[in-house]
Amino acid sequence: MSTDVMRDKEFCNKLLEEYTKSESLLKHAYAVEACVSAYAVKFCEDETYWSNVALLHDFDYEKYPTAEEHPYKGAGILREKGFDEDFIKTILSHADYTGEPRDTLLKKVLYACDELAGFITAVTYVRPNKQIDEVKVKSVKKKMKDKGFAKAVSRDDITNGAAELGIPLDEHIEFCIEAMKQKKELLGL
Repeated sequence: MSTDVMRDKEFCNKLLEEYTKSESLLKHAYAVEACVSAYAVKFCEDETYWSNVALLHDFDYEKYPTAEEHPYKGAGILREKGFDEDFIKTILSHADYTGEPRDTLLKKVLYACDELAGFITAVTYVRPNKQIDEVKVKSVKKKMKDKGFAKAVSRDDITNGAAELGIPLDEHIEFCIEAMKQKKELLGL
């Protein structure tokens, strides 16, 4: 059964929507999923599995937003639902404070895409037409230097994520912009 739930897109979407009511948090999950899913294709990995990990990486955040609870509460819920430890440890690894090592390609990709997807969304919202088609790598990098812009987004996580993945930052940003463009309707961008 556990293998089935981890590859059941409908089940994972329902779980996400059961715990996450905020439109912005749902869109964040979909944005990270767009980027991680695109990397799964690029690296010839299991796209459905990678996609579901990305969808559920923050599913517990709205109900359990503290570092003491997130993503630990979610890990417990996933165990109860039959998800295996690899899936759960991957989700735990996206938060530095859990101490879960990022020792697989999927863990590195999830970490590299999490903050960047949120930042690209924020950059999109300040473009004249608020469309991702207007977002360029140089505008993302320029906004990264503006410490007052999207203050909650860790620039270190963005740069460290690309470094851990072994992909130049500009290339990683471009890849994620393109991945998000493919799902711009879903993301409202």
